[in-house]
Amino acid sequence: MKSSRMTTWILIAMVLGIAAGGLVHDQFPSPAEQKLFAGYVSIGSVIFLRLIKMIIAPLVFSTLVVGIGHMSDAGAVGRVGGKAMLWFVTASLVSLTLGLVLVNLFEPGVGVHKVVSGVSSGIDAHAMSLDGFVKHVFPDSALRPMVDNEILQIVVFSIFFGVACASMGERAKLVLEATEGLSHIILRVTGYVMKLAPLAVFCAMAATIATNGLGILVNYAKFMGQFYFGLVCLWLLLILAGFAILGPSVKRLISLVREPFLLAFSTASSEAAYPKMLEQLAKFPVSRNISSFVLPLGYSFNLDGTMMYCTFASVFIAQAYDIHLSTGTQIAMLLTLMLTSKGVAGVPRASLVVIAATLSQFNLPEEGLLLLLGIDTFLDMGRSATNVIGNSLATAVVAKWEGQLVADEDTREMIEEMEVEPA
Repeated sequence: MKSSRMTTWILIAMVLGIAAGGLVHDQFPSPAEQKLFAGYVSIGSVIFLRLIKMIIAPLVFSTLVVGIGHMSDAGAVGRVGGKAMLWFVTASLVSLTLGLVLVNLFEPGVGVHKVVSGVSSGIDAHAMSLDGFVKHVFPDSALRPMVDNEILQIVVFSIFFGVACASMGERAKLVLEATEGLSHIILRVTGYVMKLAPLAVFCAMAATIATNGLGILVNYAKFMGQFYFGLVCLWLLLILAGFAILGPSVKRLISLVREPFLLAFSTASSEAAYPKMLEQLAKFPVSRNISSFVLPLGYSFNLDGTMMYCTFASVFIAQAYDIHLSTGTQIAMLLTLMLTSKGVAGVPRASLVVIAATLSQFNLPEEGLLLLLGIDTFLDMGRSATNVIGNSLATAVVAKWEGQLVADEDTREMIEEMEVEPA
């Protein structure tokens, strides 16, 4: 009942935000006034997202350490991680391939006839070099990743910490109990923060539409329509794969994640949906040991929506500049994106950074990103929502493979902590 009410409020807030933003855009034609309004109204969404980021690091650390600490041995950690990575790599290949097939089928960039002018897109094409990738994955401090919200680095440290706790048995019991107590406190805080979600959705939609107007959606309707068609196809493929493993219960899983799906879509942030996904997966029920381990990994290695966008956007830019890409070149581009796109969760505007690096490597005009910057927020909404579906299915599938689709005591406590009403 509480989940249904929250979903309804999020939908209402989304519609009201679009209406308010459209009204402001029409009544105040001056870009300066529109920007001023957007700056004020977006304060609500900024506060919500900052609060979410405030709890992400302690939430990932505490739940992941407790989950690994309760596993019987280090071999179980490696086994679960291996199964998760198998799903991640397969899903990424499917996403990249689907984007490549659809962009060649639809040819959204054909007829644009852009000419290279040497204008910079402002995106750092070298942000995902091999050296940068290694530094992004492996932390040089236990505390800095917590401060910077580097999820992948937090995961790496938490895995080492959790495995060490599991190997020490009784000697680490007090540390595990303290960490578990911390996880319950953070889950309670999460429950409070999530009550601001409808306000954040309203503010985010109103600010975006007020600045860009509904007209930008019309101008880019062809490209956006084709991309969202691709996302729907990807959703169906992922759900079909989930059905093959989970059976008819996959329908219940999709129903449970509709609230984090809407939250990620309306705020264009996968992080905003993370705490709610933990709660909804516990209701499926997925063992907390699995969800607290696989889900953070998925946020770095299983960004299915981002994967598909990378191939779709890269080939679109080549088409817009009338540059022919052979089949071999496109396959090489796909494999390159497969490697360079991993571990980008903490990189600002991650998909654009990856695309910029790919364009540079294949001698395509980087300025082509300017064609997409105006609608990137609307595209990011779909990408973020797709990541929610992909990661929830990945977590449930790994739990099924491990025989951990159970409502253990930890999952019940997680639900109780996040659903409690504030005094």
